[in-house]
Amino acid sequence: MAQKNQFQTEWGGKILTIEVGKYASQAGGSCVVQYGDTVVLAAATMSNETKESMGFFPLTVEFEEKLYAAGRIKGSRFIKKEGRPTDEAVLSARFIDRAIRPLFDDHIRNEVQVVVTTLAFDGENDPDVLGLIGASCALHISDIPWNGPIGCIRVGQIEGEWVINPSYTARDKSLLDLAIAGTKEKIIMVEAGANEAPEETVLEGFWFGQKHIDAPIKLIKEIQAVVGKEKRNLIIEKTEEEKEVEAIAVPFLVDQIKELFFGTPKATKADRNQQKQILKNNLKSFLIEKSVKPELIHIGTDMILEILEREVSRSILENNKRVDGRSITQIRPLVSEVAVLPRVHGSGHFMRGETQVLTVVTLGAPGDQQTLDGMELVGTKRFFHHYNFPPYSVGEVKPMRGPSRRDIGHGALAEKAIQPMLPDKEKFPYTIRAVSEVFGSNGSSSMGSTCGTTLALMDAGVPIKAPVAGIAMGLATDEKGKWKVITDLQDLEDGKGGMDFKIAGSKTGITAIQMDTKTDGLTREIIETTIKQAREARLEVLDVLTSAIAEPRPDLSPFAPRIIVMHISPELIGSVIGPSGKTINEIISTTNVQAIDIEDDGLVMITSTDAQGAIKAQSIIEQLTRQVVVGEIYKGKITRVMDFGAIVEFLPKKDGMVHVSNMAPWRVDKVSDIVKMGDEVSVKVMDLTPDGKISLSMKDAPGNIYPERPAHSDRPQAPSRDRGPRKPFRPFNRNP
Repeated sequence: MAQKNQFQTEWGGKILTIEVGKYASQAGGSCVVQYGDTVVLAAATMSNETKESMGFFPLTVEFEEKLYAAGRIKGSRFIKKEGRPTDEAVLSARFIDRAIRPLFDDHIRNEVQVVVTTLAFDGENDPDVLGLIGASCALHISDIPWNGPIGCIRVGQIEGEWVINPSYTARDKSLLDLAIAGTKEKIIMVEAGANEAPEETVLEGFWFGQKHIDAPIKLIKEIQAVVGKEKRNLIIEKTEEEKEVEAIAVPFLVDQIKELFFGTPKATKADRNQQKQILKNNLKSFLIEKSVKPELIHIGTDMILEILEREVSRSILENNKRVDGRSITQIRPLVSEVAVLPRVHGSGHFMRGETQVLTVVTLGAPGDQQTLDGMELVGTKRFFHHYNFPPYSVGEVKPMRGPSRRDIGHGALAEKAIQPMLPDKEKFPYTIRAVSEVFGSNGSSSMGSTCGTTLALMDAGVPIKAPVAGIAMGLATDEKGKWKVITDLQDLEDGKGGMDFKIAGSKTGITAIQMDTKTDGLTREIIETTIKQAREARLEVLDVLTSAIAEPRPDLSPFAPRIIVMHISPELIGSVIGPSGKTINEIISTTNVQAIDIEDDGLVMITSTDAQGAIKAQSIIEQLTRQVVVGEIYKGKITRVMDFGAIVEFLPKKDGMVHVSNMAPWRVDKVSDIVKMGDEVSVKVMDLTPDGKISLSMKDAPGNIYPERPAHSDRPQAPSRDRGPRKPFRPFNRNP
């Protein structure tokens, strides 16, 4: 075993520990990070083989949740081993990937893999922040070229006070849940959810987090000084021939880009793809004319995207001119529509330029909620948003094999943006599923999904607190440090030196943020400008959304199920459920309702597309849980006839006895002279005993029809006295 080294620092009132040299020593770099009782292992490795044919930097990040870390065994009866990553694990992997990727040289063609494994989870400290710190440390001490280290921190605001790395419980009480990665100078990645937090408050959170982000960075630098490996040199110097090809190609490309791309501002994304191909063909012909060797032509064509993105940024910085002719704050044309589909419970269609999303909302019973069986999240979920991104939405042909990590991430972002606006379960107990179908994409389909979901929810009659819209902000920069923030990012503007800063919220404040960048980080001034500029754009989008539908519809779709909500005493839940669910299943079967869900506090929710069936089920439950009161009159059915009286079921699953002396206003010799099995009679409750026995009277209840009075009955019976509950027996005290 290699020599073990342990490093510690105090951070946010707890000890952050990073240990190296004990586990995963064959990886390029590895460490174990502990905060509280949450422990993660991070390992970073790079292949020795260079894949020159790859047109991109091959980085993969994996985040492994282990149920043993939380002391749990998978709930499935048949599969006990961890399978495909949960959505939470995918989101954590993306969280780490988005932070570390910009600090690699994107010309690297050796595969790099970062694997983070949760070894112990205390239910308080989120492993995603520790995983990013571990990844930063593993990369920094490895031989992998990487321009780190960076830190990560989560901040919250509870009752006006800022908190470092709040627990899960504290985050539920927080106005916002903000996670940032970067350094004290620049922020490189953001993930946030908020409850309509004002822009000023969100910015305060940024600066508070950045103030305290340095503790893990200093610790990583200390570790690197002790155990760090020498970085590999993967950058191959260009030959003189290659430099000559570039010198020939660049001026030609610049002229062609101005003619092809800036000469057609109304070009579609498909047009631009054709223009790229024309540019490539023209460059090849030009290089052949210049007698460039065939094996060197690819040097010029490989530069096309880089030069194109550079010229797009240059035009913005120098001329305030975008490739489609918009100003830097102008949003593309917007379209908002609702009720575009029949039969469904709610639908919304949103377009922004070529980005087109159709969202459909389905309302279900409370029992339709999703069961969560992960390492971090265990329980149920009543609102979920699913995002589908078919290849035709960007004019491509690809295999369709379920949602990608990108699809899961985009769906989760829109879900996070909408979640704070949903009504409480007591007010609107439905399970809500929103599905966004992306029919066209050219810039931030995730924010388009947020807008489409708002429209569909209001069309479905879901009483959301306020409409939510989202916008993606971009950035143009150059090597001299000049920059400008652009509103409503689209394809060619999301290149090297840029950012994708998505902000969603209502008119009141922000509900979600997600940011990643292709720079080494954003300065304070850039972030402040982006937040301000995004608010103006968001309000403009909200005006278009509310022009289609100003507020949630007052009524649900006729095809949506109705839910009747009622409360019963928790002690009577068993009476409704019955042994092994027999009673509740009988109610569902006889009334034809969809479902009956009962909470532990006695909240009962009856779901049905048949209003009469729901009302009937409600009546049965009311009868089952109705408290019997002495003196009340009930209708009942004779269920048993005996020599001395009859048993009457006067409420579901509740019966009492009518003694022969209380059957008629005269003396009754034979019970069968008055009643028989199945007769419906009126009864009055005369007495309740402590052991649950109920005494009933027919003669004291109005509405009973009797047979002709027998001739031998000599005199009428005296009316029964309503004595109320029996008093306990007290023996006579002979010695007072």
